[in-house]
Amino acid sequence: MERFFKLKEHGTNVRTEIIAGLTTFMTMAYILFVNNLFLGPDGAGIPQEGVFFATAVGAGLVTMAMGFFVNIPVALAPGMGLNAYFMTVVLSSNGAITWQAALGAVFLSGIVFIILTVTKVRQMLLTAVPNNLKIGITVGIGLFIAIIGFKLGNLVNVSINPGVDVSQPVAGGAFNLGMGNFVEHRDALLALIGLFIIAILMVLKLKGALLIGIVLTTLIGIPMGVTDLSGLSGASWIPSFDNLAVGQLDLKGAIGIGLLEVIFIFTFVELFDTFGTLVGTAGRAGLLKKKDGEKKLGKAMLVDAGGVSAGAFLGTSTITAYVESTAGVAEGGRTGLTAVTTGVLFILALFLAPLALVVPSAATAPALIIVGVLMMSQVRDIEWDDFLQAFPAFLTIVIMPFTGGIAHGISAGIISFVILALFGKLVGRDTKIHWLMWIIFIIVVIRYAFMGAE
Repeated sequence: MERFFKLKEHGTNVRTEIIAGLTTFMTMAYILFVNNLFLGPDGAGIPQEGVFFATAVGAGLVTMAMGFFVNIPVALAPGMGLNAYFMTVVLSSNGAITWQAALGAVFLSGIVFIILTVTKVRQMLLTAVPNNLKIGITVGIGLFIAIIGFKLGNLVNVSINPGVDVSQPVAGGAFNLGMGNFVEHRDALLALIGLFIIAILMVLKLKGALLIGIVLTTLIGIPMGVTDLSGLSGASWIPSFDNLAVGQLDLKGAIGIGLLEVIFIFTFVELFDTFGTLVGTAGRAGLLKKKDGEKKLGKAMLVDAGGVSAGAFLGTSTITAYVESTAGVAEGGRTGLTAVTTGVLFILALFLAPLALVVPSAATAPALIIVGVLMMSQVRDIEWDDFLQAFPAFLTIVIMPFTGGIAHGISAGIISFVILALFGKLVGRDTKIHWLMWIIFIIVVIRYAFMGAE
């Protein structure tokens, strides 16, 4: 391991790397429980066993690949936000788009991603989109995820005023957004308890706060009658290979339902999410200061791109680099041995499948809200004093949760930025509009002109 991972050269040792890998796993293992909310029977419709298998194995294999081939302490798993978009693609189609076809779209986006990485167009796209817009995308997805958490935990509810014909265009007053009923719904009370448990653990800076919070909330739900343990009766602790989604992706269906937009959004969101995580984590570990820093970053992007298609084949939404990897770096992780350790732990998590399947949504919903808080923190970096930058970012942020569509938010941000930048030139503003932004602008305008908001 010393020779392979060059531990001494990076100022670390086996014990430090393994502890760092365990720390990273603890901070991101919540995805094993949360991913089912988006992709499982109550979400996109994939069988629970299939979601858990794909999440554990996909995260394990791709993270180990990052460790072995790139030798950096970055872990990967199905991305928050991208799994939410996956769910909305399936549910908003009213049956027209199956989860198999959506997996096909993710697989094809991975192929596109590999091509963009090899040809280095990926780096060009990163410079084309304004920084404020990139931040707006992250923050908007955070709010989108938080609202899903509030709804799944029954902390808020949506009702329609009596006598309203919902098949016709209605005024906003026809819909009421209200507080959940904590007296009648025990799951809402449990979700509220779980939210404060995780929040307190975060304040105490406890490693793995999200995972520990989910476990504690699940246990509290037993006497409350929310957590159902009947599924553990006679359950096998040997990994089950039944009801898997491996190889069930539908490439032909993905192409038939509108290849351009679905694949474009998957690729677009993944593009900025991964770049920021890889650069941030690598910088924290001091890897970018080394001579081979940029080369390693390029290899990491390639592994990440390959992981997208690999995850889709296994049966999960886009696998991407996790910012929680910085927790392992903070513990001293500097090489791929940290990532390999995290990957092995994800594979071993297959033996915990029976436990994962009894975790109620009231226990995982609070984790989604906390993730929204963490993603929201970047809003401070937006240039609010510059309206040309602030307005597109604002539209991106608010339209995602208000319309329930990540694609709508990104589209609004792009269109508004290009239009404002053009008029800004009338008053001497020399805001550069990259030629790729023009291409994206035209694609988005054509999409809404011919398809509307569908």
